[in-house]
Amino acid sequence: MSSLRTKRFTGRKVSLAISGYIIGLLFTAPYIHMLLTSLKPKSEITAIPGTYTPKVWSFHNYIEVWKIIPLAQYLKSSFFIAFCATVIVLICAVPAAYYVARNRFRGRTAFLLLVLITQMFSPTALVVGIFREIVKFHLVNTYLALILIYAAFNMAFSVWILSSFFSSIPFDIEEAAWIDGASRWGTLRRVILPLALPGLVTAFIFTFIAAWNEFVIALTLTSDVKHEPLTVGLTSLIGQYQVQWNYLFAGSLIAIIPVVIMFALIEKWLVGGLTAGSVK
Repeated sequence: MSSLRTKRFTGRKVSLAISGYIIGLLFTAPYIHMLLTSLKPKSEITAIPGTYTPKVWSFHNYIEVWKIIPLAQYLKSSFFIAFCATVIVLICAVPAAYYVARNRFRGRTAFLLLVLITQMFSPTALVVGIFREIVKFHLVNTYLALILIYAAFNMAFSVWILSSFFSSIPFDIEEAAWIDGASRWGTLRRVILPLALPGLVTAFIFTFIAAWNEFVIALTLTSDVKHEPLTVGLTSLIGQYQVQWNYLFAGSLIAIIPVVIMFALIEKWLVGGLTAGSVK
């Protein structure tokens, strides 16, 4: 009986492992294709019939793309816009989420529902109204326009996830801090926020990635190279009659690197934030 149980367990484990590898391969296949294409010379990309792997490995594509387009400026703009929008979101979302988590005020459920409903609106559906407002305030081709819009559209998610995380922190901890003489602000800053670090990291990374990857609003509101983020800047490699696929994919993979590094550095806090409140 024990041997049968061991075989069943081993078989199930192997099947789950194989399924996991297959799913992982399906998710990484587009990136593998991008990597291989970015290492091909233009002649191989346009050749008929083509080959999946490069015959001549053109690593210089990753150097040439910095010369063809102002990639450094695009990266700088994207990082500045995404970082500033994320900071604004956290500054506004933390007190709002903390108040919602610790107070049972009238209309609390309706407020949380309203916050959730705002996530259903796509920036693309509101792009005309957003553009008219930005023109009215003379903010076209400015960092401030993108920062404020990205912060507004990502505020709801941060308030929602942080309020759930604050609710999972026992209220007794705050009462103990108050007995020791700490103020409410001091308790929030010295006790609650350190305990809520996984939730803060989760809100940070999701807001940053959403701002980093946004395209439609940035394309609508920017036409100046100095203020265009990376997502818009890479479209300059797409011409009317041809697309420079090798440079486009090289630039796209370079754009992924900062986000991958960020995920690697904060992965342990991110997992804790995603599972916050799941166990009582």
